[in-house]
Parts: sequence; C-alpha cells; structure tokens
Amino acid sequence: MADAQWSPGRRAADADEFRPVLDIIEPARQRRLTVLFRLLLLIPHFVVLFFLEIAAFFTVVFGWFAALVLGRLPEPVFRFLAATLAYRTRVAASSMLLVDSYPPFTLTQPSAYPVRIDVRPTRLNRLAVFFRLILVIPAAIVQSLATYGWWALAVVWWIITLILGRMPRPLFEATAAALRYEMRVSAYVTMLSPAYPKGFFGEDALSVPERQGRSATRPLVMSTAGKALLVLFLVLGLVGSVTTSVTGSSSDDTDYGMHA
Repeated sequence: MADAQWSPGRRAADADEFRPVLDIIEPARQRRLTVLFRLLLLIPHFVVLFFLEIAAFFTVVFGWFAALVLGRLPEPVFRFLAATLAYRTRVAASSMLLVDSYPPFTLTQPSAYPVRIDVRPTRLNRLAVFFRLILVIPAAIVQSLATYGWWALAVVWWIITLILGRMPRPLFEATAAALRYEMRVSAYVTMLSPAYPKGFFGEDALSVPERQGRSATRPLVMSTAGKALLVLFLVLGLVGSVTTSVTGSSSDDTDYGMHA
C-alpha cells in the first residue's frame, strides 16, 4: 500500500465512502525478551511523540481554518498530519503487543514495516468541519472506553503474550479493532478523512476486493471471541470511568467537609 498521495477526489476503485485503513501483518511469534521490556524500549518514541503531538495540535488548528475556506486540507498540512498519525499508530501497535518489530524513527511509512495506514485526501464538507469537535463526541466516547478498557487489563495481556510467545488470535483481533477505531477517530477529528468512524466490530470478508492487498486487518474479520473481548474492553472502560467519577466526587465532598 502506497503512502497517501495528494490527489483530491474519488478513485474509481473506491467504495462510496473510503474509510482510513489499518494494515497489520500479524507475527507468528514474538520474542519474549522484547515483550518483557516493550514499554521501556518505546520510551524514546514516547518522547518524540510528545513533541510531534504539540506540533500536530497547532497544525490542526491552522488546518481547521484552512479547510473552512478551501473545503480541504492544504497539501503540506495533510501530509504532516497523515505522517504523524502513521507514526503514532506504529508506536501504539508496538505498545499494545500487536507486532514485534521495533518502530523506525521516521515520518515516512517504511514499506517493510508490518504496520501501515492508508488515508486519502479528498474534499471536506465545510459544515462538518465547523462542527467537527461536536460531531466526533459519540465516536470519541466509544474509542476512549475501548482504549481505557484494554489498558485496564494490559498486565494480563502482557503476561499471556509473554508466556505464549504470541498474542492469541481473538485478543489480536480485539486489540487491532480498538487500535483501528482509535486511528479512524483521530483521522476524522484532524480532518484527514470525511468518513465518520465505523467498523468497530470489524467487517465481513467480502469488504475488500480480492485484487487488493490483504493483511490480518484488511479486512478485519472478527470471531465471536474477539467481539466478546471488545465488549469486555467497553465494559471495563465504562466501569473505570464511573469509578473514577464517583471517587473524584467523594474526594471533593470530603475536602469540602474538612474545610467547612
């Protein structure tokens, strides 16, 4: 899959609505040593991402005004935001144990790396751009709950992968689905795509023509166990959010009582 090219407009082979694609080549085995120290190994990337996210924030603000005027993102803005999203997705895939390969320090998508995204520049609806932050709220809630739920049991997933030397297929499916949805939400909110985030529970095997390149996540055909794990992520995320809110409220009431 090639990097995103600046050619606004629909392609003949596209479906009615092109949604950002996440391609992940599932590893047969993972090195237990790299799994053991995964988050420590990724610290340099977290530092790079910190500065990239700052630059991306100001770029998105500029891009929002530009999109309102032009009805699209300017080419340099699109390229930088797409590159940042691809970098963030590669690091996230590694931190969530989806791949064993160490992410490269580059904004260009390496052709040999097992994690790639596909976003395509196109025209944007100015009204949808104007209300972007409001429109994305439902999808952002689902995405935050799923991500929170995955990380709530991250130690469990880490131990399972460490013992087996691989991530069980249902867990891989659910983790990839959560990451793909997060990527699509980010692409939508940063105006890289006009398509509202969909496909949280995957799609059927016929969603990608046979002539197109396929990977473990293109199409993302999920088993019943994989979907059940996704539901578990959502439930854990919801429980964690409610617990945090209740705990915070109780703490505030206690502090108020002590100062009254």
